[in-house]
Amino acid sequence: MIYQIAKYMEKMVARHLAHKDMIAFAAQDDKPVYSGNPDLLNTISELLPGSGAVALLSASPLFPFAELLLKRAPLQHDLIVPLDTETRTFLHDIPLLRKSGFNPPESDEIAHLLGKRKGIIVEGAGIITTGNFTVEQAYANWSSIYHATFVKYLGDILLEGFILPEEKNLFEKFRIDNLLFSRQQKKTDFRKGELSGKETVVEEMVMTGKWTVESGLVDSFFGNISYFDGKRIFISETAASLDELEGCIDIIPLDNSSTAGITASSELAAHRGIYETCNVRAILHGHPGFSVIMSILCEERENCDIDDCWKDCRRERKINGIPVIAGETGAGGLAETLPRAIAEAGSAIVYGHGVFTAGRRDFGEAFWKLKDIEDSCMKEYFRRFDEKYTARGKT
Repeated sequence: MIYQIAKYMEKMVARHLAHKDMIAFAAQDDKPVYSGNPDLLNTISELLPGSGAVALLSASPLFPFAELLLKRAPLQHDLIVPLDTETRTFLHDIPLLRKSGFNPPESDEIAHLLGKRKGIIVEGAGIITTGNFTVEQAYANWSSIYHATFVKYLGDILLEGFILPEEKNLFEKFRIDNLLFSRQQKKTDFRKGELSGKETVVEEMVMTGKWTVESGLVDSFFGNISYFDGKRIFISETAASLDELEGCIDIIPLDNSSTAGITASSELAAHRGIYETCNVRAILHGHPGFSVIMSILCEERENCDIDDCWKDCRRERKINGIPVIAGETGAGGLAETLPRAIAEAGSAIVYGHGVFTAGRRDFGEAFWKLKDIEDSCMKEYFRRFDEKYTARGKT
């Protein structure tokens, strides 16, 4: 348990999610285990015995998207509902818990809300999440809320501008820091050409998954990856950590002569459709933040009668030449819309969900497409921001 806590603390720091001094875990092993910031531990250590959870995580994000969303929300609002896929599928909504005057929220208030949701935003404490069965779940839920608040906050800023006095300086700092992080590229020495043999394919998938997470193109849990060797689809298992794929890759014959697909990624149908209709070997799917933001920002929304844009939108739209498509994940509409988009452009952005890229022979092409799309969406985001709000866009 102590090893698991240390592992996920290190991941949060490495991914620039939170400073190491602003993270706290409380977990129930043979006896309670506590680690991290003492002030944050004061709250979650009280919650742990009655929570029914194996682990609780409290952390203040390095950039306070969550706290700023709480402060921007009208006082009568006690939750936010971001439009990203993680929220829609796993979180539903994110409760907000404000201070009462100068007093922090009481433990029983936090416990009540955590009994209903996987995580909440608490004023002055950041994001608190539960892991009902593992420490890993607490980390996954925290990552999901972080991603959701990243997408919603930056989308709101582009649409509404700054509201709070501290926002402008924080936003500029984030802009500089994010640009520096996006330029930090670890060595990525992909094999070139078609991959041959089970061990080679699996090894390349494992390494590509790690590089994708380390490059900030997906969190550990919400991407997937596959390779087609002409007869079999090698694909990451559902809920597998993309940076820990050892032992979590299923091999599925294209003729359905195996039941291995039962544990495969929920996107298997979409991957299969791509391989059956496109001349590609590798597929990589990530949830990079700026690509998700740009997919949600639609100029036609006010004049459109579609309610579920993520599922029903049929409008042809592109971002920097990359098609933006809709469709339910899993065996839903995405299995129909995605292969067509990949056949057209080799890549696609899914509304509120992320990016799929394909490599004709290997993962190098798919990885660099994914990174290039996210970089271009980041540049487009700040271009629109400057054009709307600052003198930069007028020079």
